[in-house]
Amino acid sequence: MTDHSLFPTFARAPISFEKGEGVWLYGSDGEKYLDVMSGVAVNSVGHAHPHVVEALKRQGERLWHVSNWFEIPEQAALAERLTRLSFADRVFFCNSGAEAIECCIKTARRWHYAEGRPERVDIITFEGAFHGRTLATIAAGGQAKYLEGFGPKAPGFIQVPFGDRAALEAAIGPTTAALLIEPIQGEGGVRPVPASELAYLRDLCDREGILLVLDEVQTGMGRTGKFFAHEHAGITPDIVGVAKGIGGGFPVGACLATEDAAKGMTPGAHGSTFGGNVLAMAVADAVLDVITAPGFFADVARKGLILKQKLAGLVDSHPTVFAAVRGEGLLIGLECRANNMKVFDAFRQHKLLGCPAGGNVVRFLPPLIITEAEIDEAVARADAAASDLAATLAAQGAAA
Repeated sequence: MTDHSLFPTFARAPISFEKGEGVWLYGSDGEKYLDVMSGVAVNSVGHAHPHVVEALKRQGERLWHVSNWFEIPEQAALAERLTRLSFADRVFFCNSGAEAIECCIKTARRWHYAEGRPERVDIITFEGAFHGRTLATIAAGGQAKYLEGFGPKAPGFIQVPFGDRAALEAAIGPTTAALLIEPIQGEGGVRPVPASELAYLRDLCDREGILLVLDEVQTGMGRTGKFFAHEHAGITPDIVGVAKGIGGGFPVGACLATEDAAKGMTPGAHGSTFGGNVLAMAVADAVLDVITAPGFFADVARKGLILKQKLAGLVDSHPTVFAAVRGEGLLIGLECRANNMKVFDAFRQHKLLGCPAGGNVVRFLPPLIITEAEIDEAVARADAAASDLAATLAAQGAAA
């Protein structure tokens, strides 16, 4: 099968999948793959989780979509559930992470407008960030490779070096509206923001009268062992964008905000045709059933520590292939000495599906329901792949 009718915007691996169950994917090649990519941190409760499948089927037989012109009780109920679980008082539903971050940006700017400061529109972001693929979110991320060829960069976004407090404070001025940061840069190479730094950012925003906006699209919904990654730092943001894991594979995104931060989002200020439709709400509600079960987040944290320790052992065993391991919970980055795409391909040859990232990293983002035995199997396959790659690199070096 060819994809000649598709935009050639993806460098796709030469495999497709026919079925999934838990952490396993079954390829069209007849092989069974251990999936520690999870659709890039999306399949939070694994493939075809029976509780989520049942919710999808039950709702699919009743009603899929109406319109936000009408009341949607399922949307209101899920928003209430999210606010009970988090810092937030208000929720806007959308369909993706980029849309969630767009809503965060609009919410922050609109807050200043409602407060009589319409000139405060600039969002300060951090080098290495990834916030989505729309024109606004590639401007927010600021990475040249995503901006190239799309004309002038959307105004209103200022990047500063990651962790440079002096540069950050110098960038804040009379037009600053908010800071936008990922608690852990995912696409940027699994670079955690220290708890002390998040606390500093919270204090800085309070001093300057600006908002703290967190991109938890990849880190939220239990991925790091807590509902949100910022909970590790004990801080309260003003606005948070989520997606990926909240839908467990179904397109769902959301912008969460405090009552005060959301004050500018009045009727007509924002909208979405598909956002918050009943089918999406049924799936997301079922995902929340699974991940908010007693002890679930603690179990994610425990399994994350096991995975991190075992991957650290791989770094020691294969120093020509791997350099370091970092991350939190089940968002783990394995920094490579070899080219990370070669590592990605070597993993795939051993029926292990990892996830490349910036900084020459391969991410481990398994479904949160992965077992210890499946972690052992994943590490064993990574070990075998690294051994093969190390031998290949040695042979190439000898030939040179």
